[in-house]
Amino acid sequence: MATVVRDVTEMQATAERLRRDGKRIAVVPTMGYLHEGHLSLIRRARVEADVVITTLFVNPAQFGPNEDFSRYPRNFERDFSLAEQAGTDFVFAPEVSFMYPPAYSTFVSVEQITDVLEGKSRPGHFRGVATIVAKLFNITKPHIAVFGQKDAQQIAVIRQMIGDLNFDIRLIVAPIVREPDGLAMSSRNTYLTPQQRKEAVVLSRSLRMADERVNDGESDVRRLIEEMRFVIRSNSSGVIDYISFADNQTLLECEQIEEGKEILVSLAVRFDSTRLIDNTIIRR
Repeated sequence: MATVVRDVTEMQATAERLRRDGKRIAVVPTMGYLHEGHLSLIRRARVEADVVITTLFVNPAQFGPNEDFSRYPRNFERDFSLAEQAGTDFVFAPEVSFMYPPAYSTFVSVEQITDVLEGKSRPGHFRGVATIVAKLFNITKPHIAVFGQKDAQQIAVIRQMIGDLNFDIRLIVAPIVREPDGLAMSSRNTYLTPQQRKEAVVLSRSLRMADERVNDGESDVRRLIEEMRFVIRSNSSGVIDYISFADNQTLLECEQIEEGKEILVSLAVRFDSTRLIDNTIIRR
């Protein structure tokens, strides 16, 4: 049976004991309201490590003033049951006051790659992400951290932070898990109306179309973006925040799809107040 830990000091002591006992620890950081995408990460961690720690923490530091922190879905009992069934050993679920006590004033900022895409649309978001992930690393003391490809820019930020701050942690990136119709699984999908849910499949459809067009020989990024915009606008009420073609490592935008390059194609689309993201990696 999985063990719930809410106290930071207790989690640190437990992780230290596990390390002394020679156990290999994997952490799966989440904001809860788990779905199959999260559970696939836990199962991957189970394969890679002796002990799996799943964190459930809705991090206020990564939400902007007009974003959905207060209404972000939460259901601890459900999350605990799902995480346990997927193979976690510990569920670390601290209160906000434990993670950000009074007079808290230290944050982690990763430069440059946080200025584009999600960082440009959500100022301060990645400072909050980097800070909480660094704290979770220090608290759970993992050998391995497992994240999902759906948050592609987050992966780039965490990879940079791990290298820059010399965390002795292996980063594993697991594939996006999708609904049968192609929509990337997300806790925010629950906000969609039935009609918006039907329309939201245009995100994955436009990405798939771009991949097919590149495989057919198209290399002009501007043309590809216009075609993706047409697919989304013609088949949904979604409002496009951005569509990006960028180097998968540096996140620098590109104008042409070059032979042998890994290109991250990512997008964000709003359905009323619900903002969805998705991505794919194109190799020519």
